Amino acid sequence: MATEKHTPVGYDDTPMLPDQPWRVHDKNRPAPKVVTPGASAGDAPSDAVRLFDGTDLSMWQSRDGGAPTWKVENGYVEVNPRTGNIQTKDEFGSVQLHLEFACPAEVRGSSQGRGNSGVFLMGNYEVQVLDGYDNPTYADGTTGAIYGQFPPLVNATRPPGEWQVYDIVFEAPQYNGGALKAPAYLTVFLNGIVLHNRKAALGPTGHRNASSYDTPHGPIGPLMLQDHGDPVRYRNIWIRPLGGYDEG
Repeated sequence: MATEKHTPVGYDDTPMLPDQPWRVHDKNRPAPKVVTPGASAGDAPSDAVRLFDGTDLSMWQSRDGGAPTWKVENGYVEVNPRTGNIQTKDEFGSVQLHLEFACPAEVRGSSQGRGNSGVFLMGNYEVQVLDGYDNPTYADGTTGAIYGQFPPLVNATRPPGEWQVYDIVFEAPQYNGGALKAPAYLTVFLNGIVLHNRKAALGPTGHRNASSYDTPHGPIGPLMLQDHGDPVRYRNIWIRPLGGYDEG
């Protein structure tokens, strides 16, 4: 009987990788941890933090620390207009974020007054939520914009009332003392279409002003959803902290 041949699981005689303690195909390099994907597209993987599963807002609070008053029903949470933003009790730095939103099916208002809300990473960096379907507005304020800084590459919005999907990779900015070492980076997909490919943010989000990193902030912050006066709905919100590849 012929001897079965097995593919090597690694090598110890290959060149060293630049600026790393590992060889090419190093047999001693730690393997990535196992993460089980969600059963269907958009479902949370096994290592995700489920921030909203459609049942309650136990992971959330108002900006003053009180209980949020947004309405939860039928698997979604709806902005309670003019009651204020809500934010997570936990704080995060670099993350992968998934959430789904729907702007009101009944179209009211125009431009920034139509289905407006926002997703704030670290409570500071806004990816705009807006009913951007056939709704002219300023480019850096439309759906998927890094608000006040960069328009999305394309307008990938669905009609009002339909559920839409954000998948965002956010890299937190890094400071060395009070000096900026690296800016925040955002990669944003809307409905499976790339809107920003590792775009460097100019600083925390502002309104009618130029953003900057002149005022340093901490390495973590809450995820915040904006009350801009419109009953926008959210569902299936989960997040994965990105702490880097652990080499042991």
